[in-house]
Amino acid sequence: MSRNKTTILLTGITGQVGHALRSRLVAIGSVVAVSREQLDLRSTDDIRTIVKTIQPDIIINPAAYTAVDLAESNPSLAHAINGTAPRILAEEAERCGALLIHYSTDYIFDGTNTVPYVETDTPNPLGVYGESKLVGELAIQATDAQHLILRTSWVYGNYGKNFMLTMLNLAASGERLQVVADQFGAPTSSACIAEATVEIIKRWDPQKVGTYHLTNAGQTSWHGFCTKILSQYEALSSTLAWPMLKIKASQVQALTSSDYPTIARRPHYSVLSNQKLQTSFGIVLPDWQIELKRVLSTRNSV
Repeated sequence: MSRNKTTILLTGITGQVGHALRSRLVAIGSVVAVSREQLDLRSTDDIRTIVKTIQPDIIINPAAYTAVDLAESNPSLAHAINGTAPRILAEEAERCGALLIHYSTDYIFDGTNTVPYVETDTPNPLGVYGESKLVGELAIQATDAQHLILRTSWVYGNYGKNFMLTMLNLAASGERLQVVADQFGAPTSSACIAEATVEIIKRWDPQKVGTYHLTNAGQTSWHGFCTKILSQYEALSSTLAWPMLKIKASQVQALTSSDYPTIARRPHYSVLSNQKLQTSFGIVLPDWQIELKRVLSTRNSV
């Protein structure tokens, strides 16, 4: 794709991945970035109008309804944004000959695996959020649009609302931390997702349409993720003159899922295999612990 001629329509710029993508995509094209105020993904007419107006070469859709528990009581909203909107985007991408890049989630799986999920494993979401994201995937696949569906997991970063920032803020306040230790996945930074997406576009080949897993390597539990966040922060604070946290990594209490019931069920194990991404595009994402250190080192303080 020509760098000088490529027009990219980017949704969800106030979200973690959209925010990370916006600054990186300018290196490969002209970016038309829209927020939820500028594009209401609940409106079929809004979606069709903006695509027809811009006539993009690439549509990138990180926008999503991600409130896992709230989705249980708002299924129509979750399905409108996560299920119907991707279908409309795919239909419009097909009409204008654009490539659609859409992001999905590990929560389409039920967590009964004991080895990393591959793209061909059968989805079986446990809640409305995962169900709505799966509906979006299937709707895109049912069109003839050139598309890439990138499934990722446990997204975090220095922007927006996410687990890392929540844990740091709680530890700074001195609030007791109790975190589930029997749910396993791969923490993945929004920066890594954005950087990998740019590389995918640079290496794009129409023969490579389909679904890919895109996560940082390795795996951990939410408890393991939390303790690593705090311990890495503590290590960096000595060199970057950050304030010390009131709660140490060793003080984080491990809970079971039954100790901490949630409205929506979470998969026990949702690690995704990145082998297809590596084979098709030659992209290898770093281990989650290495990436976490990079993310933390780029922030100023808690």
